[in-house]
Amino acid sequence: MKLRVSDLWRWDGTLDRGPYALLGVVLTALKYNLDRLLMLSTVGNPWKWSLYWTPGDTFNRLVNDPEAAALKWLLFLTSLPFLWAGVVLTLRRLRSAGLPPWLVVLFCVPFLNLLFFVVLSILPPRIDIPQRPGTGLLGRLIPRSYWGSAAMAVVLTIVPMSLATILATEIVKSYGWTLFIGVPFMMGFYSAVLSSYHEPRSLSACYGVTMGSLLLLGGLLLALAFEGVMCIAMAAPLAMIVAYAGTFLGYMAQKIHRERARSTLLGLLIALPFLIGAEQATRPEAPLQAVRTSVEINAPPDRVWRHVVSFTEIPPPTEMIFRTGLAYPLRAEIVGRGAGAVRHCVFTTGPFVEPITTWDEPNLLAFGVTSQPAPMQETTPWPGIHPPHLDGCFVSRRGQFLLEPLPGGRTRLEGTTWYTHDLFPTVYWGVWSDAIIHRIHGRVLRHVQRLAEEER
Repeated sequence: MKLRVSDLWRWDGTLDRGPYALLGVVLTALKYNLDRLLMLSTVGNPWKWSLYWTPGDTFNRLVNDPEAAALKWLLFLTSLPFLWAGVVLTLRRLRSAGLPPWLVVLFCVPFLNLLFFVVLSILPPRIDIPQRPGTGLLGRLIPRSYWGSAAMAVVLTIVPMSLATILATEIVKSYGWTLFIGVPFMMGFYSAVLSSYHEPRSLSACYGVTMGSLLLLGGLLLALAFEGVMCIAMAAPLAMIVAYAGTFLGYMAQKIHRERARSTLLGLLIALPFLIGAEQATRPEAPLQAVRTSVEINAPPDRVWRHVVSFTEIPPPTEMIFRTGLAYPLRAEIVGRGAGAVRHCVFTTGPFVEPITTWDEPNLLAFGVTSQPAPMQETTPWPGIHPPHLDGCFVSRRGQFLLEPLPGGRTRLEGTTWYTHDLFPTVYWGVWSDAIIHRIHGRVLRHVQRLAEEER
């Protein structure tokens, strides 16, 4: 293993996997400790590994704090040399592995860059030598026909990926980057490399094998009562996109000498449990998110207020989304009056217990949340399944109803929910949770609107 200082800035030539892996680990350790030192010496806040993947409230406060302008510039300027070194090292490693240079863009994608680094640290150099007939274990296991190789690739992929999924969800109870990014990425890579073990396949053929692996994994999770239909359906779009990235990388690497493919696949398999453990150990802080929904009501605020504090049974929902097992509100009850009273918003899975924190009649009703039911009942052939993500992954923190008088004796009623969830990537799952909360808000607000407008 030959290392030169110029490796850190030269973009020409190639770089073998050993020096690439060593330099990557050393530079990552240096960057982390430099960021940690800068944070501690200026603002006194600790720097966590998870901030590189999920900024969280700590980083957001830093960005929005005008007194931290000097620190922001220091973090930016000190990151430039590491960014340059990472890009040039990755470019040279891609050349060595016979992969297209434009794949360097994966170096800048959170979490995928970690998987990308692992792959490049394992892939051997491209050697253009004639392929010998597969005589090893994989060569004997994998048929030469397309359908035979596809079926065996699905089987060989689904076994370790199912175990990794169960490890993350049932044992570690982590619904994060490794589960939703790492597993589908690995499934795509494994499917492409294994299905093309004896001869090259087209990208569409490789992705077809990947889709078969994803469908089988979803079916197994459903059949073995680990997950329900709704959760699998919500995760499917993200899994398909990430799996395509893994498939493409496997497709580009399919000409790797087949006798060396075994060490590459084994190395990736060993890396996945370590990623799950590392993610759990550096679990990021779940960001607080807010969802606001409003409706205009043809009634004055004092009349609307009475139906905000508590309301009668809401008619059965007509929206298809509430027929999938998602919890939805039925009625609201209150014990007491004023700040300190306790409101119960009853959902199909149980009541939200909401102690009143602000009682400004008829303008603002604000409350905390001390207890909440499961966010859904899983749609599944098996009764009574309860995946770990139903307990504590989605947490409603507080809420409020704001009543604003409008001209003509009308009222603008706005409902807001502040919540956190421990599903990552936050941006993707936030789209789902925001949309669902908007539907829940709309169900309550329209009911209040109907009650207030019908009252005379």
